[in-house]
Amino acid sequence: MADTKQRPAAITLTPAAEQRIADLMAKAPDDAIGVKLSTPRRGCSGLAYSVDYVTEEAKFDEKIETPGGTFYVDGASVLYLVGSIMDWKEDDFAAGFVFDNPNATGACGCGESFTV
Repeated sequence: MADTKQRPAAITLTPAAEQRIADLMAKAPDDAIGVKLSTPRRGCSGLAYSVDYVTEEAKFDEKIETPGGTFYVDGASVLYLVGSIMDWKEDDFAAGFVFDNPNATGACGCGESFTV
């Protein structure tokens, strides 16, 4: 019988990102089971990062348990995100998730979208 190895998650969450997920889940709608990252086609470079509440688990979504709640990565987006680091940045003027994505080969000037 072969040992089963758990593969590493497609994306790494920083402690700040995990805390933000916990904050979101603390005020989530009653039917939310977690927070989900996807990469819809949008913007001038082609793909964008989108983080939303999710109410049901899709078959091919990657599931990452965090201390504050479940984080999902859209199954169709995983290939664009493997090896990425997701962080939460906040300053006097803006707040949002930021991504260090080794698969991105370019991005638009405003940072809304990326290409792979």
